[in-house]
Formats: sequence, structure tokens, C-alpha cells
Amino acid sequence: MVSLSDFQRIGVGLVGFGLFFLLFGILLYFDSVLLAFGNLLFLSGLVFIIGFRRTFTFFFQRPKLKGTSFFFGGLIVVLMRWPILGMLLEAYGFISLFRSFFPVAFGFLGSLANIPLLSQLLQKMGDSSSMV
Repeated sequence: MVSLSDFQRIGVGLVGFGLFFLLFGILLYFDSVLLAFGNLLFLSGLVFIIGFRRTFTFFFQRPKLKGTSFFFGGLIVVLMRWPILGMLLEAYGFISLFRSFFPVAFGFLGSLANIPLLSQLLQKMGDSSSMV
């Protein structure tokens, strides 16, 4: 079991609430206030979990600047009350930021799933890792 500090536990809670508000904002036809609140909670939870310096260095690495600019640009567009366009920009930025993590996550989910067809599909998605 991984031991978490009190700040990391708070961060996990903030990330969870952030994802809840993002999902709830999408379900309520892209409510811009809920989406903005979810984004802010998610980012603040990330800072609590891994620290300010690591968060800053993750987002502002040279190869990830394009994804970072789209993600934060989408956040600003959501805050300006254009939620659909902002979420599209954020989604593209999120995918380009975490592209190298997706094969690991799919491989992990494939090992957890006991459904034969689904586990094979997830493991194949996890094996086709491209470090672009």
C-alpha cells in the first residue's frame, strides 16, 4: 500500500471533486461555471499531489509546450464562457500531454479485466506504445 501524506490526500480529494464537477458540467450541457470549477479543482489537486515544482516542470517541458498551451488555452476559453470550444481545446491538450501514459494505463486495465475480448483489446492498445 502506498503511504500518502496529508497534502497528497487532500490533493486526491481535490482531483476527485474536480473530475466530478467536470463530469457534472458536461452532463448539464456544458455548464461553464461547473467546468471552470472542476478545472481549477483538478489543477490544484495535481499541485497538492505532486508538488508545485514538479507540476510546473511537467507542464512546461519543451516537447509538451504545444499540449500545455492548448490545455491552458482551453481553460481560459472555458473561463470566458465558451465551454464547448474550451473543452475541445482542453481535450486535445490533455491527449497530447498524456500521450505517453496511455499505453501504460491501457496495459494496466487489460491486466485487471477478466473479460477475454476486452482484456486482449486493452493489452494490444498497451503494447502499441509510440513515444511521440
